[in-house]
Amino acid sequence: MASKVLEKYLHEHIPISAAMEVEVLEASSGGVTLRAPLGPNINHRETVFGGSAASLAILSAWSLVHIRLREAGITSRIVIQRNIMDYDLPIHGPFSASSSIRDSIGWEKFLKVFERKGKARIFVSSILEYEGEIAGRFEGLFVALDGGGG
Repeated sequence: MASKVLEKYLHEHIPISAAMEVEVLEASSGGVTLRAPLGPNINHRETVFGGSAASLAILSAWSLVHIRLREAGITSRIVIQRNIMDYDLPIHGPFSASSSIRDSIGWEKFLKVFERKGKARIFVSSILEYEGEIAGRFEGLFVALDGGGG
């Protein structure tokens, strides 16, 4: 999926992405990297608000599941069931989140379960970066449900 196509989709269907001024840097089945500026995501300490950092990580992970399902020809609703977010460093400027699914066997099992039951779960990770350093780590459990538009 082209970066600008995903960016337009996010801004139209997930309004917080537009408010955060999220930009899609990479959008492929191998991973999704999103970037956001400090300005619309700033807190009272002049660093990135934790909710904005978590949102960028979630959006990156959600987008990866979205892309992979589309490439598999599957239309589904994708929701997050639970997540863990660790914050390692304060973020004082533009920041990014890069997602990955480390377990290719897990993805294949996810697809088989989805095809059989119309519902499946998959863990997706995101790494937050600021100035070339890891600023946070995210892991979320996403659920794909049969029918729906993403």
